[in-house]
Amino acid sequence: MKQRTIAKKVELIGIGLHKGVPVRMVLEPLEADSGIIFYRSDKAVSIPMKPENVTDTMMATVLGKGDARISTIEHLLSAINAYGIDNLKISVDNEEIPIMDGSSIAYCMLLDEAGTLELPSLKKVLQIKKPIEVRDGDKFVRVEPNDKMVFDFTIDFKHQAIKEQTYKFIFTKQAYKEEIARARTFGFLHEVNYLRSQGLAKGGNLSNCIVLDESGILNKEGLRYKEEFVRHKILDAIGDMAILGMPLMGSYISFAGSHKLNSLLTQKILSESNAYEILTLEQNEEEKMFEFAKELQ
Repeated sequence: MKQRTIAKKVELIGIGLHKGVPVRMVLEPLEADSGIIFYRSDKAVSIPMKPENVTDTMMATVLGKGDARISTIEHLLSAINAYGIDNLKISVDNEEIPIMDGSSIAYCMLLDEAGTLELPSLKKVLQIKKPIEVRDGDKFVRVEPNDKMVFDFTIDFKHQAIKEQTYKFIFTKQAYKEEIARARTFGFLHEVNYLRSQGLAKGGNLSNCIVLDESGILNKEGLRYKEEFVRHKILDAIGDMAILGMPLMGSYISFAGSHKLNSLLTQKILSESNAYEILTLEQNEEEKMFEFAKELQ
């Protein structure tokens, strides 16, 4: 199986979640072994997608270099990861990726418009060889060996509209589009009000976020999935784990995981050379690799 980029340049304009200002985002093809490169066109600064370039994880995953930063990258990276795209230039003229409807479905549609292009080099995957875990009290994120890409997530909120939710997602591109991509980000009204008092969440509204008050969900249309809250956490995790730079062959398991824990996990994986192996997806690989390659189609 070969590496991929997009077949043609595409772009969209949307609002940034925290600053609330319009952002123009352009996706362009890159050659094999280039990786995912973010570019602040207003500052002429390139920021490679690497764990060491993650500078903030408080409200979103943020990449930075010098005084240039790009925030809320996880939803876009989730779609890019799902589409098996290895090489891509992402240009924005402000410091946020557009939030769109709070899910990743708009990015899936954009990638469908762009199409994909195979490149000469073989695709690489990161195979987990032993369990690796990061904890914060009772919260944790962990990866374990598996011949598939699996995301198994549990959340537990003391709110009647959420409570405890668990979802296990076995990855294929089609399953991602059907089960995960439309799950929206969510927040509590008191948190939104506080964030706005701090100059954040200026672009957040009921069209790009599930908002909950003390009694329930404020969005009149209700939920898109029964377990939309935990499915969105999986969407985020798929985006955050994309920062490893290649598809993950293994199980990701979490209780109440976060962008911070995901970032620490990617760093810990790469710091332990005996915890993983980088493989290429050749047609003559053993059967389990052939099956994994089919899931990435």
